[in-house]
Amino acid sequence: MYKHRLARSCALCCIPPVMALSTLARGDFSGDSSINLNLRNFYFSRDFRQEDAVQSRRAEWAQAFMLDAKSGYTEGPIGFGVDLYAALGVKLDSSDAHAGTGLLPNAFGNAGPGEYSDLSGAVKARISKTVVKVGGLMPKSPVLLPSDARLMPPFFNGVSVVSSDIDNLVVDGGQIRSVNFRNSSSNHDDLRTANFAASSDRFNYLGLAYSFSPQLTASVWRAELEDVYQQNYYGVLASKKWGNWTVGVNLGYFDTSEVGEQRARNIDSDLTSLLLSANTGIHTWRVGFQNNRGHTAFPFLQDADPNVANVVQVLDFTRAEEQSWQARYDLDFAGLGVPGLTAFARYLRGDGYQVAGQDGHEWERDLDVSYVIQSGPLKNLGLRWRNAMVRSDVTGELNENRLILSYSVALD
Repeated sequence: MYKHRLARSCALCCIPPVMALSTLARGDFSGDSSINLNLRNFYFSRDFRQEDAVQSRRAEWAQAFMLDAKSGYTEGPIGFGVDLYAALGVKLDSSDAHAGTGLLPNAFGNAGPGEYSDLSGAVKARISKTVVKVGGLMPKSPVLLPSDARLMPPFFNGVSVVSSDIDNLVVDGGQIRSVNFRNSSSNHDDLRTANFAASSDRFNYLGLAYSFSPQLTASVWRAELEDVYQQNYYGVLASKKWGNWTVGVNLGYFDTSEVGEQRARNIDSDLTSLLLSANTGIHTWRVGFQNNRGHTAFPFLQDADPNVANVVQVLDFTRAEEQSWQARYDLDFAGLGVPGLTAFARYLRGDGYQVAGQDGHEWERDLDVSYVIQSGPLKNLGLRWRNAMVRSDVTGELNENRLILSYSVALD
């Protein structure tokens, strides 16, 4: 309870110190600073349709307040700055029978506390075009991509270095030592592995991305969760315009195996991901293909999303020897006279994996509609409805709805 009160106090009080610091600093420290309050109201409902389901339904409703303050850099050969983050999640509706959505720190049979909080920050330094950060991080890379699919995002704690001093080349590396999970009030030094019951207190990563042109980028990444798994990634991102059409290719390959003490025992995953896109005007079509040729599931950090084509609302299609396809269509209603309204529909199917010695199959169908109010007193208020239907020989049968309201207020 004390920590919750402390986080709330910091959320309310961290604005004045940042503003005070900015008045003392020179140059870009104040000019490039930003302070935003992000509000998110989230309703989650998942119905389990199979007869033998232990829990018939998960349904919860919660509200998040997230304060994000970022300074610029001081003048001089080495510029210094600070990033601050404070968040509070409040339970609006939950129960023992319907808990476990991931919005709140609870599980089936335990409604959990009425609130939880997160307080994080990072100091940063810039030398030329190289930025070093120490503290709370949200890396965005093929080997570590924090998931923002619930009430609040997770924060990974450690050190990162991002450099673009060499023309067309970005070097990105770091070490993660702990994490504040997306539905937790405290840091944990057990970095857990999704799809495997193993953890470690050290995750290292390094990547190189070279842009041959604005339309063609190739990248190579290396990651290691100490004593659990090692992972190499090779990717190509390309786009091309032909008349009124723009086509894109996102191709990636992950080679993952066990390492060190092998806390997850054997890991063998060779996963290929391909996403093709074609856009003209208000229409976008996508086709995805994903194939895990390894004998085990694909490992990645808990509360992160694997950066592969067929990771969607519920399923990720990364089981051992699973092959999957995706078809998706997006529509921007601005061209039909309704700016701010977008929608997409997609269908995915996977097979080739084994369940109790039998061939397994699964599919997911998603509908997603978003609208951002364009004018008036509620301008920039976002509303989103996400609907999913899943039928899987492993996950079972479920229907899901997520209703999300979001709003951001600039306080600087």
